[in-house]
Amino acid sequence: MNDNERWVRSYGTAAEGPFQVSITDNVPGWAHTSLRVATPAPFERVELDTGDSEIIVVPLRGGVDVTVTDHAGRHHKARLAGRESVFAGPTDVAYVPRGAALTVTAGEHPAKIALCGAKAAKRTEPPPFRHLAAADVPIEDRGAGSAARQVRNFGIPQVLDADSIIACEVITPAGNWSSYPPHKHDEERDGLETELEEIYYFEVQAQDAPDGADPVGYQRVYGTAERPIDVLTEVRTGDVVLVPHGWHGPAMAPPGYDLYYLNVMAGPGATRAWLICDDPAHAWLRGGNP
Repeated sequence: MNDNERWVRSYGTAAEGPFQVSITDNVPGWAHTSLRVATPAPFERVELDTGDSEIIVVPLRGGVDVTVTDHAGRHHKARLAGRESVFAGPTDVAYVPRGAALTVTAGEHPAKIALCGAKAAKRTEPPPFRHLAAADVPIEDRGAGSAARQVRNFGIPQVLDADSIIACEVITPAGNWSSYPPHKHDEERDGLETELEEIYYFEVQAQDAPDGADPVGYQRVYGTAERPIDVLTEVRTGDVVLVPHGWHGPAMAPPGYDLYYLNVMAGPGATRAWLICDDPAHAWLRGGNP
């Protein structure tokens, strides 16, 4: 099995139960993060016991109602307004702690939802349920020129109280590169780098394309001499690339096709932080770091 076969899941190849995408620790070599994507019909329910994982409910298309019974028996409800598509702007999200019973119910229109998860083991008491409004999601313009992209930071430590999970979504305009320069976060180095495995979930949008167009993007992952990995793959809507370690980037949006990706990260370290190290061969592109 080559690395593309091991770490890339085309849409539909990782389905389980009500989920068209289901990435969990059932994947060999995967330990800390999870991602489930479902497309409930109007008024259809999707249920999940969170177990030892915390979850962020992210509407990808449409709005949903979220109901939760947490580990202490408390009940919580939130209506997530959602959005027309991932390219329409940020969305409100719901944080669900470990040890909870979660139900997501579509409204009068079909929906698409992502349940971003991470094993929660850092804090004795789970953080509380929270509904984060779309207006409270920080939007960051990162990079410049052909490396410009928009980052929506709904699930980073400065924005969302959580145990282990770090999550965000990125819009890369057609013709641009993202996750660039290539970087890694696969070892603990105090104040410099944190060990995080990472999930990339992709969607692609065609710009004024005729019938028969094939919106596509590309993703690269490559390793160090000590821990080799070699992934270079086309990605389409619903595809997933797993990054267990190594340098990752660029994520490439060809001319004519906007690229979206949802990132889910977590790791074994005691600190919930996204600290990265650029590939020294390319670090000069933004000034360099160790």
